[in-house]
Amino acid sequence: MSVSYNGLWKMLIDKNMYKKDLAAELNISSATMARMGKGENVSMEVLQKICEYMDCNIGDILSFEKDDK
Repeated sequence: MSVSYNGLWKMLIDKNMYKKDLAAELNISSATMARMGKGENVSMEVLQKICEYMDCNIGDILSFEKDDK
């Protein structure tokens, strides 16, 4: 299974924000943002910060997708 952050990216578009704006606002490193952009795992602390800032639940910003075998 892989992680998809498409929900977060859509929320950013709806709020007219860029990834770099979110990173700067929440003090998230560019390396963490890059991992998210590649669909890699990030810490629960980062996900919690994002959820609190965006006023949403974790399921709103990420989902799990089955890998094709």
